[in-house]
Amino acid sequence: MVLSIILIGSVLIIAILVIVYRINSLIDVARGTHKKRASGSNRINAFMLFFFLILGIIAAVWYSISWFDLYHIPVASEHGQATDSLFWITMAVILTVFFITQILLFYFSYRYRYKDKEKALYFPENNRLEIIWTLVPAVVLTLLIFGGLKVWNKIMDDPPEEAEIVEIMGYQFAWRTRYPGNDGQLGAYDFRLIDAINVFGIDFTDQSSFDDFTPREIHLPKGKPVLFKIRSRDVLHSVFAPHFRLKMDAVPGMPTSFWFIPNKSTEEMRLETGNPEFNYEIACTELCGRGHFSMRLLVVVEEPDEFKRWKSEQESWLSKNPDYLVKVPEELKELALLKTGLDKQ
Repeated sequence: MVLSIILIGSVLIIAILVIVYRINSLIDVARGTHKKRASGSNRINAFMLFFFLILGIIAAVWYSISWFDLYHIPVASEHGQATDSLFWITMAVILTVFFITQILLFYFSYRYRYKDKEKALYFPENNRLEIIWTLVPAVVLTLLIFGGLKVWNKIMDDPPEEAEIVEIMGYQFAWRTRYPGNDGQLGAYDFRLIDAINVFGIDFTDQSSFDDFTPREIHLPKGKPVLFKIRSRDVLHSVFAPHFRLKMDAVPGMPTSFWFIPNKSTEEMRLETGNPEFNYEIACTELCGRGHFSMRLLVVVEEPDEFKRWKSEQESWLSKNPDYLVKVPEELKELALLKTGLDKQ
């Protein structure tokens, strides 16, 4: 109640001041002194613009330095360093242009303010100026575009043959992952085979799928190339791993991919950040429905030997769901039993 009264009172006071100012302006017009009043107001406004400019620059610099660690998180992939370099080069160009244009804007507002007995200057054209402000931005933007294209082509190029393959599938509202087994080949899938248990739609007519396994979290080897094969089961999602500088949409009906090399283990990042509970994670950055907020996937980066040990301990999806052996063609069942270890049971 008290807050409402204060707000209403503040609004009324501002309204009264505006009305008083307006009445004074009308009185000045009636007396013929409005031009002098306007000249004085312009001078005050011109000085206030300079004050606002200086205050704004100080505030921007203070904020950027004070909160740098919050909006610039550590990078943990090799391509991320190139991405960050490109970002800061672009930011330097943008800030340079911003400060130049803003300083000129406020200076011109001061320099060419209204003055008694002074006429406005008029320049019908200036070809040299037109050429300069057309060519300079064109050259700068061309260099930035080609620099970005070089980084993008390197990231989106074919991954090394030894890359560890991880399939990430998004659906409302979670992520699922699938790894190839010892054969290193990820099995085929078909959306028509999706059911309550076989959420991936794994196609068991493909022998490469027999030893695929589906962990609850992603494990990655440090210093080794990793290929994410990304797809969506229903609507548009987006795979976002900020520390790896990785973002790629998961589009229904159109598989996408992204390869990178993680270069800091989870333990190393915990030491670097001073946070013993730090974990890499993947989030969805495409609004995909009511449960969008819950799409979080834990990522563990570990030393290559630890990764191999973890991978060797995983059981294939088919070995955990032996009822699906009926989906395997008769001529491949012996191989399926061998790959899953069910032949020993």
